[in-house]
Amino acid sequence: MSGAEFVPLSLPPILIASFAAVACALPGNFLVLRKQAMIGDAISHVALPGIVVAFLLTGAVSTWPMMLGAAGAAVVAVLLIQFVHRVGRIDPGASMGVVFTAMFAGGVLLLEQSDTSSVHLDVQHALYGNLESLIWLDAFGWESLLDPVALAGLPPELLRMAVVLVLVTGFIRLFWRPLKLSTFDEGFARTLGMRTDLLGLALVVTAAVAAVAAFDAVGSIIVIAMFICPPAAARLMTNALERQIAWSCLFAVLAAVLGYVLAGYGPLWLGAPDAVSAAGMIATVSGVILALAALFGPCRHRLGQPKGA
Repeated sequence: MSGAEFVPLSLPPILIASFAAVACALPGNFLVLRKQAMIGDAISHVALPGIVVAFLLTGAVSTWPMMLGAAGAAVVAVLLIQFVHRVGRIDPGASMGVVFTAMFAGGVLLLEQSDTSSVHLDVQHALYGNLESLIWLDAFGWESLLDPVALAGLPPELLRMAVVLVLVTGFIRLFWRPLKLSTFDEGFARTLGMRTDLLGLALVVTAAVAAVAAFDAVGSIIVIAMFICPPAAARLMTNALERQIAWSCLFAVLAAVLGYVLAGYGPLWLGAPDAVSAAGMIATVSGVILALAALFGPCRHRLGQPKGA
């Protein structure tokens, strides 16, 4: 494929998928170590009532109101999960299950009872993504990367995910030491005066922001996979937290790039007439990477905490 074809048709989706994958994998490392990895699944379920409420309030089917609605629902879900876990003193996984199933059911009921079920709310894009259509129509080759006029026509999802990635990276960098201490020894972190409850809430809210920002572009399939697979695979490669972060970012980008290429060209190489879902293939590749790490990773038999703790 020449630059005139690759830059407008493939470069933006690959960059968007890579940014979304890394933005989810970064907080995913701490969520996996805290046994909260399924928070991405919870957020994907609670997005529905947020989307429906946003439509009812605005009366319009547009991206930003529905993104804000999904983000608001995600924050509410995070607060409810923390409340149920701490007040009810039940397992975090059970707290997530109670909250996201209840909110998802409420969204379905609201959708049916408000006579909006016949309206196209674009829920499918929130669940399955829209990666293949995020092309750069104003690009004409590699030189477009230096053309201000062409750059103005970049898909808005690319800028959105780039900004979210910077914010997530900034949060991890700013709170690196408190996150590290509270993840491995919450009691010790409290003796140092750290508000571990607020820090945990901030981590989950950061993960929710990354997940919701990625919904419209890549869908919840990639979001759930990237929260879990790259960090889990990275954990099997090293016992040091810093290196685990680096491995997870590498695996996230590898899954995004290789998955997108295989989705478009893999079936053709095998003689099939049509391509397959990019989101599904990216999630599949991330699962294969995790399986290979589980089989051959140097730390697959070590159950101790990372040395970076």
